Amino acid sequence: MKSVLSYSAGLNRRVLISVLTGVPVLIGPLRPSIVLAQSDPLSSWNDGPVKASITNFIARVTTQGGADFVAPAERIAVFDNDGTLWAEQPIYVQLAFVLDRVRALAPQNPGWKTKQPFKAVLNGDMRALAASGEQGLMQLIAVTHAGMTSDEFAKIASEWLATARHPRFKRPYTELVYQPMLELLTYLRANGFKTYIASGGGVEFMRPWTERVYGIPPEQVLGSSIKTKFEMRDGRPTIFRLPQINFIDDKAGKPVGINQQIGRRPIAAFGNSDGDLEMLQWTTMSGGPRFGLILHHTDAEREFAYDRQAHFGKLDKALDAAAANQWTVVDMKRDWKKIFPFQD
Repeated sequence: MKSVLSYSAGLNRRVLISVLTGVPVLIGPLRPSIVLAQSDPLSSWNDGPVKASITNFIARVTTQGGADFVAPAERIAVFDNDGTLWAEQPIYVQLAFVLDRVRALAPQNPGWKTKQPFKAVLNGDMRALAASGEQGLMQLIAVTHAGMTSDEFAKIASEWLATARHPRFKRPYTELVYQPMLELLTYLRANGFKTYIASGGGVEFMRPWTERVYGIPPEQVLGSSIKTKFEMRDGRPTIFRLPQINFIDDKAGKPVGINQQIGRRPIAAFGNSDGDLEMLQWTTMSGGPRFGLILHHTDAEREFAYDRQAHFGKLDKALDAAAANQWTVVDMKRDWKKIFPFQD
């Protein structure tokens, strides 16, 4: 994993998303249900200005007759996924899937030992993989994400997730969700909000499990996608996956996707990187009560610490914009009592 971090700078976000769109997964054993203290629905948040900014905003927009009251139908909140609801370090989960899948298929493809970009993956040479650029990564998508039906792909991906573990925490990736954000999702919905995911990750990657993990149903999940087509195969209707990009739900694509699929401008947006900047601008830079929040990963001991120089989840322009636009910035080390549900 260190080699991935060292040489992944050449794999820009758009190229990565081009490869990593639509890995559907079926989670294993469910986490225990979230138990919230009745007196404090945000019990994993430390008291202070960050927590107060959230509770004050929700009180303002839900107080009937108040100057900032927002009708329930307009209470839309959008959340990034990678790095906002679950961990994105040391590499995106879908990139981990790609690398593992290439290794698993290698015995049936002996020519890959001498052919790039497969050779780079098999040798753990992330510098060579980065040098292969978008063309090389599109070759990887052809063998790991496309050329099969949606059902076949779901089976492959779910089998991988059943055994894959995070390299540091040694737990399934679906357990690396942020307890304070789970509480926030529940708190918003208890106050009449409809919560959506707007992620640069693959929409088919997220939809099979977001309802069970986050309480967000598949129809409220927005993400990047590859092209698909309907086919009758052996008398059965199927959706066949093609090695072509359909939509990139990242950066300027996020407000476009929100406008197309939700049809209402959100009044609250939550992100953690420069990929979320335009979503936060679209949400907050308008009339009426608005709320923007940026997660700043500052806790190397309990999770990871990264921002302006990160290869994954870079937070630079959006951090500056947060100060200029008075968005709430969460210092995860200072503002959260715990990061993951399994931590004491």
